[in-house]
Amino acid sequence: MTSTASELLVSVVMPAYNVAWCIGRAVDSVLAQDFHRRELIVVNDGSTDGTRALLETYRGAIKVIDQGNRGMSAARNAGIRSALGTYVAFLDADDWWLPQKLSRQVQLMQSRPEIGFCSTAARVEDGDGRLLNLWRCPNGSTEILATLFAQNAAIAGGCSAVIVRKELFDRVGLFDETLGGFEDPDLWMRLAAVSGYACIDETLAVILRREKSVSRNLDTMRVAALRSMRKNRVLLPSRLRGSFWRDCLASVYTDDAKPAYRAGRLGLAYGDTLRTLMLSPLGLGRLCLALLRDFLLRKPV
Repeated sequence: MTSTASELLVSVVMPAYNVAWCIGRAVDSVLAQDFHRRELIVVNDGSTDGTRALLETYRGAIKVIDQGNRGMSAARNAGIRSALGTYVAFLDADDWWLPQKLSRQVQLMQSRPEIGFCSTAARVEDGDGRLLNLWRCPNGSTEILATLFAQNAAIAGGCSAVIVRKELFDRVGLFDETLGGFEDPDLWMRLAAVSGYACIDETLAVILRREKSVSRNLDTMRVAALRSMRKNRVLLPSRLRGSFWRDCLASVYTDDAKPAYRAGRLGLAYGDTLRTLMLSPLGLGRLCLALLRDFLLRKPV
């Protein structure tokens, strides 16, 4: 059972759209946490499969918000607005947690009031349970905002590993629903501008990585990433708005070019390579090294 409102410390927000095939595992992983002062808010984003019926089987253990299909960020924002906890944690319906995840993060956040958001290391698996990657914490950095810009705002574990002090949403706003992509990194940059960040280097979350259509997603994500980076440039100290800033923009095109080459979308890949070269010769070098590594590691057919 969840705690009463006066006892709540963590609100877990889970968006759900046509996820009847996997959401039970995610919900069970929250209910199995060894930290009990929490609520689970599932935002049913207009599902048309059996998601809503499955959620009914958890009646009394979770809170369900029903809304029309408005997308992942709108669903998360609805959950945040409804949250009663001091902290808000996020979990996607196809990911899941280890039992100690919340307790370890709450312990850290309560002992370090300067930390506004925290993530953990994570295991990335494919649909068959095969390990694809271990998402580790970054090396120590005194300028987390600059580090986020340099890494396209990717943080260990992604959204399903993050917990945030709820009060900070009043200062930086919620997920930007207008971006059409890149909403998570956009929020991390805004949070890093007003608070500290910490990462627990223990594998406390499992992220499911499914095959997605590269052709469908590359253009959308690049446009959203560039919009977010340009919007948030004002957050950087003035000394970092020159060559460092150009390197950051180049990294967006570099990250776009790599999957474009792999998918055979050579027109897009060549265009991104040219833009990378114009912004940062160093970025072009990183792209060439990444493609060379891909070639050397490619398994023979």
